[in-house]
Amino acid sequence: MKLAIFDLDNTLIAGDSDCLWGEFLGEQGYVDSEAYQAGHDKFYQEYVEGVMDINEFLEFQLKVLGDNDREILEDWRKNYIETKIKPIMLPEAIKLIEDHRQQGHELLIITATNRFITEPIAKEFNIDNLIACEPEIRDGQYTGKVTGTPSYAQGKVTRLNEWLKDYEQPFEETWFYSDSHNDIPLLKEVNHAIAVDADETLINEAKKQNWSVISLR
Repeated sequence: MKLAIFDLDNTLIAGDSDCLWGEFLGEQGYVDSEAYQAGHDKFYQEYVEGVMDINEFLEFQLKVLGDNDREILEDWRKNYIETKIKPIMLPEAIKLIEDHRQQGHELLIITATNRFITEPIAKEFNIDNLIACEPEIRDGQYTGKVTGTPSYAQGKVTRLNEWLKDYEQPFEETWFYSDSHNDIPLLKEVNHAIAVDADETLINEAKKQNWSVISLR
């Protein structure tokens, strides 16, 4: 068996689903737009710099899930997917996914964005396997907290290894596509590491490691 792994934000889509969710919430008046945007800007800059505290970010980002009824949240999400995500799904990314699919490869999206946001996006790409940060659910409602290891930076390696335990035989060949230097730990674990519309740090690392560098834009 062979496995193709894809990062999501700024790899398969031309934007960041976390940031767009916050933008959507503010535009609809579901949160204080100015305060929420300021918080997101702070965390996104830390993400770019590679110094973001993932647990601190998740506490901020999942609060809206804990503050609202699950059915209401799911109604909001449907509108968000239609207005914010579908327009930025990259045609070249879809072609790439389908190329791997036609070769019989197992497909997996792995992302630091939480499952509430990313599960319907993975479905839009017709990918069943998803590793994401997991919002805690109690009595059918979100608590606003995270459960398990966040799939961020080295945590992606941990979560992937946990996921791989479900397979009796190891994958004989693996690919990973990502735009971010935060994914260098996982890129070092696969047979084929591909930097996609990558940040400067990842491009420099790709040159040193002789990794492929491509664009899906």
